[in-house]
Amino acid sequence: MKTIQAYRFALDLTPGQERDVFAHAGAARVAHNWALARVKAVMDQRTAERSYGVAEQLLTPSLSWSLAGLRKAWNQAKPDMAPWWGEVSKEAFNTGLDALARGLKNWAGSRSGKRAGRPVGFPRFKSRRRTTPSVRFTTGAIRVEPDRMHVVLPRLGRLKLHESARKLARRLEAGTARIMSATVRRDGGRWHVSFTVGVERAERAPARPSSVVGVDVGILHLAVLSTGELIDNPRHLVAAQQRMRALGRALSRKTGPDRRTGQRASKRWERAAARLGRAHARVANLRRDGLHKLTTRLAAEHGTVVVEDLNVTGMLANRRLARHIADAGFAEIRRQLAYKTAWNGGRLLVADRWYPSSKTCSGCGTVKAKLALSEREYACEACGLIIDRDRNAALNLAALAAEFDTAGSGPVAGRGADQKTRIRGQVAVKRQPGTAPAGQTGTVPPQGRTTNRVLAKAH
Repeated sequence: MKTIQAYRFALDLTPGQERDVFAHAGAARVAHNWALARVKAVMDQRTAERSYGVAEQLLTPSLSWSLAGLRKAWNQAKPDMAPWWGEVSKEAFNTGLDALARGLKNWAGSRSGKRAGRPVGFPRFKSRRRTTPSVRFTTGAIRVEPDRMHVVLPRLGRLKLHESARKLARRLEAGTARIMSATVRRDGGRWHVSFTVGVERAERAPARPSSVVGVDVGILHLAVLSTGELIDNPRHLVAAQQRMRALGRALSRKTGPDRRTGQRASKRWERAAARLGRAHARVANLRRDGLHKLTTRLAAEHGTVVVEDLNVTGMLANRRLARHIADAGFAEIRRQLAYKTAWNGGRLLVADRWYPSSKTCSGCGTVKAKLALSEREYACEACGLIIDRDRNAALNLAALAAEFDTAGSGPVAGRGADQKTRIRGQVAVKRQPGTAPAGQTGTVPPQGRTTNRVLAKAH
């Protein structure tokens, strides 16, 4: 199967190379800010002319928001706006213009209703000190050296890697991968290079193709599987909270930047800010490593993985649990399972957001009208089953896969209740094949793109 995959490696840059990368990132920022100012000026001018009653055909010509249009305008203005433009790669300017073109397209699509999701705001100017330095190369000499410890990028030359690139080099040598672009970015006080690669992956099958596992994510345990396995929540942010608070207090005692007076930050403030940034980056790396190991194991072992469509944004509104929910990474678990199940020949089923997995008895199917979050054990009044709340939810999620598979051969007994599961919420009704929204299951297409599309059940 053909897929798009990213390979990310840390870099060990010399002071001269770091200055060159900063120059390229600065050039991207300059091009972005110039083009954004030009777009805003034209929009404001046309709005003012309309208010004066100027005819539409006599208005100031609009500026194209496409990458080609922005690039054409920049090439005409760069001799005056950036006389040093020949010192950096053309890809640096293209990076800033491409980011603006995508931002304007998303804003326009969000306003017109063509773009789903949250409303997207109008692009903003990039700050020299608060913007993450980044530059993307799509053309020119982009390769991994035979020693697998160096990469070559346009204008930047030969850069040393902090780690071996053997995984990518093996695919390139075998002809099963092709580098499409490379992005150099500063993250957590360290420079990284990310390669976007078109990969021809071999067809694989899970270790147990017929195995079905329900995954119920939570805070007490990061995940509870329908097999009975409990995945501990490492709580990386909580473990590092004491050190991060100390670093934050130390930072507050230094002389920082002041936008009102134009005061620049002191060297001690910059060093303290770098220490705090590295602490945050370490927490993010630990979390990412743990989630990758968990999702890789689930996708490689089980043929079908069933998860819930959680409203993570709504859950973060709970100020008492928001930090712990964000630290667990619920959305990241689903995103990684989406493409890893496809890579391993499995499938990911997503239960509908309104499916009462915690309130449904995994033994008899009775649904409780209410279940407080403090009740950690599920006690069924109908059959007398007493089971851990999260394990009960995981078993119900795993049962959804069986209902989908058997829906085409005959009717599936509906389970549910007609009571509201929460105030102003939807009513949980009995689930019949293809009719009840409470029993919907969805699939997630490869490459992390998630949808709420309902799986069609054959009749």
